[in-house]
Amino acid sequence: MRAGPFGVAAFMTLGVASAALAQSADTTLAQEGIFNRPFITSSGGTSIGGYLEGNTNWFVEDGVGEGFSMELRRFNIFLFASVSPRVRFLSELEFEHGTEEIALETALIDVRLHPALVFRAGILLPPVGYFNQNHDGPRWDFVERPLVSTEIIPSTLSEVGAGLYGKAALGSSVVSYDVYATNGLGNGIVNNAEGRTYIPAGKSEEQFAEDNNGTPSLSARVAVRRPAIGELGLSWYGGAYNSFQREGEAVDASRRVDLVALDAGVRLGPVAFRGEAVMARVQLPESLGEVFGERQWGGHLDAVVPIWRPKLAGYRDAVVALGGRVEHVDFNRGRFASTGRPIGDSVTGVVAGLSFRPTDETVFRANYRFDWSRDLVGNDRTRAAGLQLGFATYF
Repeated sequence: MRAGPFGVAAFMTLGVASAALAQSADTTLAQEGIFNRPFITSSGGTSIGGYLEGNTNWFVEDGVGEGFSMELRRFNIFLFASVSPRVRFLSELEFEHGTEEIALETALIDVRLHPALVFRAGILLPPVGYFNQNHDGPRWDFVERPLVSTEIIPSTLSEVGAGLYGKAALGSSVVSYDVYATNGLGNGIVNNAEGRTYIPAGKSEEQFAEDNNGTPSLSARVAVRRPAIGELGLSWYGGAYNSFQREGEAVDASRRVDLVALDAGVRLGPVAFRGEAVMARVQLPESLGEVFGERQWGGHLDAVVPIWRPKLAGYRDAVVALGGRVEHVDFNRGRFASTGRPIGDSVTGVVAGLSFRPTDETVFRANYRFDWSRDLVGNDRTRAAGLQLGFATYF
């Protein structure tokens, strides 16, 4: 399956077009995602919380399977402090795959000058789309994160920087904005083990200490939320990624990476829709050729509908939901100069899921996933299908 250059709109059409009839499932702005966690209370002082996420995997790829395995995917610890009525601190320490990867994902301070003007500094989450600021496992009814949010948008993307954000009422709507300057991504976008343009490989722990080229990247998002409709957001991230200067001396031409994302979350009757789409452009050295893509795109659309609210003692809000996801990422959008044929290198996924939430903060998930990918010339490369059982809970 290969979509045209504007095929990403298909993932968003249902959610955006139905906005006039939709009702929001969530009254929280996307920019407030990092503070919309159950461990944070209005009592002030310091709070400690986190979440735990685990799952099983049983996949078969091109008829070959590796059997059944279990995975403790994430154990994250949150620390929040209300330093004063207008100053607050938040941090997140993440342990992935047991202790295989330990990372400081967030460590920031907010100084509120006005609801429409808040200064933020530290290790923060650039507002690229919706997912990067709202990635906690217990919020989602699917085991895997959306492909577009991990393979094109390099979520979870944490960077050192500073900026402003805020919100204001506009009639019956709420308008929010975020603007940040950060160290940005690095040379790994092209110097990586993937053998392609791979934006997530541009993340580096070294970026927490210094910028590799001395020029900050910028990110911004503006969104509109209406209580009876939902939220629609438009965001951008861009900046130089390569080490084009050393000690003030130019050693290479400056090359940029830019991403533009559209996200929407709406509810149509009992069905909640959440979608995200992104277009990416990466300036490349001419020597890399057509194997590396200058343009990439991707999108996903989720739909979740409650099908049963069991009456369980002590669980008044328990719910069983049915979900579905369609997603696609194209790592090399364009045509071969020699033949004029479309360049391949894409992945498409379809997921069907069943989830059970005894409370809003805890979810048990069963997903059946089918993925197929195409190589550079458009031939089927792999087909994979599998069952995943998982859980995630705040604490």
